Amino acid sequence: MKRLEEKSIYVIREAYSKFNNIAALWSTGKDSTVLLWLCRKAFFDEIPFPVIHIDTGFKFEETYSFRDKIVKEWGLNLIIAKNEEALKNGMNPEHGRFQCCNALKTEALKQCIREHKFDAILLGIRRDEHGVRNKERFFSPRDENFEWNIWEQPLEAWDIYTIDEEADHYRVHPLLHWTEIDVWKYIKEEGLPVNPLYFSRNHRRYRSLGCKPCTSPIESDAKNIDEIIKEIEESDIRERYGRVQDKENLMERLRVLGYM
Repeated sequence: MKRLEEKSIYVIREAYSKFNNIAALWSTGKDSTVLLWLCRKAFFDEIPFPVIHIDTGFKFEETYSFRDKIVKEWGLNLIIAKNEEALKNGMNPEHGRFQCCNALKTEALKQCIREHKFDAILLGIRRDEHGVRNKERFFSPRDENFEWNIWEQPLEAWDIYTIDEEADHYRVHPLLHWTEIDVWKYIKEEGLPVNPLYFSRNHRRYRSLGCKPCTSPIESDAKNIDEIIKEIEESDIRERYGRVQDKENLMERLRVLGYM
């Protein structure tokens, strides 16, 4: 845990020193909550940059409640990013999962980056989550169209991260080297707060969190972190099995266009 934490804090501090205007993306999920905790550790219990929450309008009530609670307790400078025009025009999952995710998540993030002129965004993604995310780098450049060139990525050797001045902005991934079990073990070790949707109710829980219409629970009796870890160790089901983006193979198409 200590080595994982140290590398993540190193990446966070490197990003803070290399870029002029950064922010952290927070979904209220386990990974991005760990990311915020690491940011606090990196800067002595304060996060010296904004935290972005992308609000699609279709998230679980527990997610909104957890978000507001942590914002108050941790004193976060929260930016709520919404694609108001798309929502006003009736965008929802019935228009198609790809179209909805792209409009309410990807475009909302793009709008936020443009409005605030961020040159880097910290995200809590991990390589083991998905095959596409396994192709990522710690410092990942995006062009003026927010697109990710999956075939031409920077070499990262000996923890040296070079910045391409021609890139529009960077996505920085301090948890890229962690696994799902690492995250849960760290949450237990640090005593971190967790979105209650991760714990079993009526023999079902959510292993990966997204929007309510597009996220399905798994069968589970895991009511605490030890039981969640044991369940993951014994499972042969993918972490994001309940997410529509994975079932419909949308992840690579969305990420190339600027998705998280």
